[in-house]
Amino acid sequence: MGFLSSETGQSQGLLEGDLEWLHLLVGDWQIVSDLAFADLALWLPDEAGEFRARAHVRPSTAHTKFPIDFVGDLPSVSEDPLIRRAYAEGETQRGEGIAAVPMRRRDRSVAVVTLHRSASLGGTGELEHAYHDAADELLEMGRLGLWPESSTPTGSRRGAPRVGDGFMRLAVDGTVVYASPNAVSAFRRLGIVSPLVGRSLTALTSDLELTTRLADESLPLVLRGRMPWRSEIEAQRTTLTLRSIPLRARDGRTGAILLCRDVSELRRREKELVSKDATIREIHHRVKNNLQTVSALLRMQSRRMQSDEAREGLSQAMRRVETIARVHEALSHGLSQSVDFDELIERQLRLAAEIASNDQRIETVFEGRFGYIPSDSATPLALVVNELVSNAVEHGFAGRKNGQVTLTARRTPRGPDAPEGTPDRLTVTVADDGAGYAAAAGQSAKGSGLGTQIVKTLVRSELGGSIEWKRRPAGGTAVTLEMTVEKAR
Repeated sequence: MGFLSSETGQSQGLLEGDLEWLHLLVGDWQIVSDLAFADLALWLPDEAGEFRARAHVRPSTAHTKFPIDFVGDLPSVSEDPLIRRAYAEGETQRGEGIAAVPMRRRDRSVAVVTLHRSASLGGTGELEHAYHDAADELLEMGRLGLWPESSTPTGSRRGAPRVGDGFMRLAVDGTVVYASPNAVSAFRRLGIVSPLVGRSLTALTSDLELTTRLADESLPLVLRGRMPWRSEIEAQRTTLTLRSIPLRARDGRTGAILLCRDVSELRRREKELVSKDATIREIHHRVKNNLQTVSALLRMQSRRMQSDEAREGLSQAMRRVETIARVHEALSHGLSQSVDFDELIERQLRLAAEIASNDQRIETVFEGRFGYIPSDSATPLALVVNELVSNAVEHGFAGRKNGQVTLTARRTPRGPDAPEGTPDRLTVTVADDGAGYAAAAGQSAKGSGLGTQIVKTLVRSELGGSIEWKRRPAGGTAVTLEMTVEKAR
């Protein structure tokens, strides 16, 4: 939460740990707001001793009393004395439609929470009484410094239970004192048709045929309300997520609140996504295997060729197929549809130079960083680099025993003022210290072979970039590719 910075906290006399405790409070006080059917506001004194609203939460179970945000404002004339007395005396102060509760830590007031109920709010049934009592107890625990607890779950686990999803009040021994209609319905979907009130949830769930594969050791503690944790229980094709909030007084635990939510459909969709990811990885794996089979067939066919030109053509086709296979191999190992191109191309660079060389000692150097490349760009980019390296070795070092090929990648992130979604800029250079294209077999600076035509086609149609060939002053050729790269997904 950004309602209070560490610098502001120090100027307001907060001790070590106070700021984190307040952030934990604001991160979890939606429960109190929903139980109380009321707006909550957090007030802290500034350097001049004036109280200002630092945070505000509206209930999801009732209409808000404050449709206009007032964070940063001073309290009203009627609110100010209540807030000041609560902070100074450490006791809850009540007025017309408002309660001011001091939030205390280490026997000292840290802040004040005000509770504002709408005058038009009706309802005096059993559910409303159970909700209000639980809200009052949580605020009293805050006054005593017993809530929120440091072990309170703060993660963004999808499907976390809310007050309206299902509410139960537990006694000290874990028996159910009250269960809301939604909570009763949720447990009936698990297969528990007997009444919940007066029974222990651990006993009621012990006979269920749980379908979870791994035993959740925290489940019994959550069902008894002993620890402020989350857990899940699955039976009858129904998944309930549970959260317990122990209620405490100075002399010990007085009971617990248990929230539950049916997340069966949510978990089913998550499983479908996991299954879909596994299917995509399996597809990449099978494509890789099939491409390797094609490469093996091309190798066998090339051995039967009598013509050196035909044998060389099949060998080049084999290398291109293997390059595509390596991209699919990399995609088969991860969940994202992006490739760690640096890891892929470092091996590819050495292999391309070794295969293209003819008993030559070719040194390869890789500088810079590609980063993660989307799968739709990874395959053509790998093919382009493979062709450029092969051409550099075959044409630049013809008649030589050694040489060096350097691959350089420079990825420039979008600037801070660029619109969201602006792609990065990638510059790739393949340079050699050979004779140069113009001096090799009478070729022009750009070359006219099949490999060069493949490179130009891929760069233009697949990568949406530009490419340029230049002779290096010290000898050799430098080929520079400019393109944009979307952020990894």
